[in-house]
Amino acid sequence: MKKLLIALVLSIGFFGVAQTKTELQKHYEDFYDQMRLQGDIDGVINALTHLNVLAPSKERRDTLAYIYANDNQHLQALNTIGIEKLDTDSDLAVQVKAISLKALNQPKRALEQFEILNTRQPNAYLAYELADLKIQTGDNDGAMTHVEYGLANTKDDMKYAFYERQQPYEVPLKAAFLHLKALIQFNKDKENIDAAVAIIDEALKIEPNFNLASLSKQALVSRKAAPAETKQ
Repeated sequence: MKKLLIALVLSIGFFGVAQTKTELQKHYEDFYDQMRLQGDIDGVINALTHLNVLAPSKERRDTLAYIYANDNQHLQALNTIGIEKLDTDSDLAVQVKAISLKALNQPKRALEQFEILNTRQPNAYLAYELADLKIQTGDNDGAMTHVEYGLANTKDDMKYAFYERQQPYEVPLKAAFLHLKALIQFNKDKENIDAAVAIIDEALKIEPNFNLASLSKQALVSRKAAPAETKQ
């Protein structure tokens, strides 16, 4: 009889815990929906974190990481999904890893993730990211391959955003590719500055207010005018 009572108490206890867990999950699902409706990012993160504890799922984890990354909380995003190169990752997870690793100045690791995305669904925007990262890692020939692909597949209405100024701005993607092409040209032949400047001029013809291209041109022109010993 005593054993029966203990079993009964335990079963009631487990039922209570399960019911409480279900109620909590429903509460945080409703809370998540409300925070999304209000546009409260911190509330959405709070709700998803609780839901991932109560009922873990790959989809919720990826969504939470994406929200962190979209809010420029890149370290938190990577702490949520890791930095490993996994073929089983969803497109969203790979995108988060790529963007966050690039933002945290990890070009080699970011490149791995962008290459996964590119094998799944190549496009001009991915080509730009790959070219930019390959320039940073010293692979100028590889970068040029992506630049050529990008120039061939970029449409006139496609834009790319830059953030080196206090106020972000957009330029035509074709102009952005030409800027990268000029950098590659200079990296491969530092004596032929005029060739690199000519390519930048093509970019500036498309977008005269392309600030980063203007800065690159100024740097190249200054280098050409500098004494030979300063160009090492």
